[in-house]
Amino acid sequence: MDGSYGKAVMLHPQSFRRTGSQALVREINLATIMRHLHLHGPVSRASLAEMTGLNKTTVSSLVQELLEYGLLRETGLSTRGTGRPAVLLELNPDGGYFISAEIGVDFISIICANFAATILWRHRENISPRQEQQTILNRLLDLLDEAANLVRQKKGPLLGVALAAPGLVDRQTGTLLFAPNLKWRDVPLRELLQTRFDCPLFVENEANLAALGEYYFGPETGSRKLLYISAGVGLGGGLVQDGQLDRGASGFGSEFGHMTMDPEGEPCNCGNRGCWETQVSQSALFRDIRQAISAGQTSILTRMTGGNLDRLNVPLVVEAARAGDPVTLSALHRVGRYLGIGLASLVNALDPDRIVFGGILSLAADFLLPAMTAEIRQRALPYLRGSQPAQVAIARYGVDACVMGGVAVCHQLIVNQPAIVEAGIGD
Repeated sequence: MDGSYGKAVMLHPQSFRRTGSQALVREINLATIMRHLHLHGPVSRASLAEMTGLNKTTVSSLVQELLEYGLLRETGLSTRGTGRPAVLLELNPDGGYFISAEIGVDFISIICANFAATILWRHRENISPRQEQQTILNRLLDLLDEAANLVRQKKGPLLGVALAAPGLVDRQTGTLLFAPNLKWRDVPLRELLQTRFDCPLFVENEANLAALGEYYFGPETGSRKLLYISAGVGLGGGLVQDGQLDRGASGFGSEFGHMTMDPEGEPCNCGNRGCWETQVSQSALFRDIRQAISAGQTSILTRMTGGNLDRLNVPLVVEAARAGDPVTLSALHRVGRYLGIGLASLVNALDPDRIVFGGILSLAADFLLPAMTAEIRQRALPYLRGSQPAQVAIARYGVDACVMGGVAVCHQLIVNQPAIVEAGIGD
């Protein structure tokens, strides 16, 4: 159920088994109308005809079909120009609902959103990677049931469920093959979802979905090549090129956090040594702070944690940095510097036009960005984008980027194949 997130429209292989080319053309045209309304709504029927190049009669017929599916609604009147005011159309927020969940290394996050991608319900709670795998999965299922109950109360169709995990995911089977920071292997996540849901299901790497969420719903929609970096317990990344997630030849691309940056460096949970994430993750930040305090440096974090530095978290670090704590500022500078060094190499290799920085460490962006951008300016080839390398933007959705990406992958399926709603998915 992969598809396009930009201009191109890709249809499910089932579409090509339908009888007659006329039906296929109509399906493509329905998708065209939906895509334009997603990007530009609310607009009138006449404007849709102008945007799509379809004649007004065809547009009116297609719009009527989509209104009957419940995916569009009429909203207000346009008073621009002369003549009678035109009725405006937009995607119907009540056209259906999506559930999106993320299993992080130390948290579970889940949202329920409507067809306008407005979050109606959210829940995020901490977990420990030391908990039993089944305990975490059982808690996930309980939260998914809560979200599903909300959809039932709304009395609308459940149009898709997405689940993201921090590791290598076989998208064909929906199996989490390896999550190094959780130490999980061969977890059949799609099978788990199938015990609860009869609707389109997506299982994906968390950084890939976060990249897609920032592209599809964020201000980055016009980007030709978007590089997303997510820093938390580990370091993940995603690449969206011409509206498509670039997953590499085997489907496991963009594992930027496991680029070797120091062959003699710290051991990484992936089994390698000196991976980038050992230098720039939340764990690396906390390690630097603890080492400085152990070496005798004074920090207000000692008082803030009651002397127990195992209680360190990113909000506390940000608070200490805002208070001018030198140990914290030094550790953040170092992490920012190494983020910039790695990003400069990715800029040289990939030539993105946008870089988006997300994950829990983006909460400390004010303190990370100066060193990060300085390294990119110094180390990125000056011939890329003239003399100005791609700028770093903070993720619009912050820690919600991944779950919004789950909404995006479900939403895109309906936009590209609106006729499947007629079959009553999720009823």
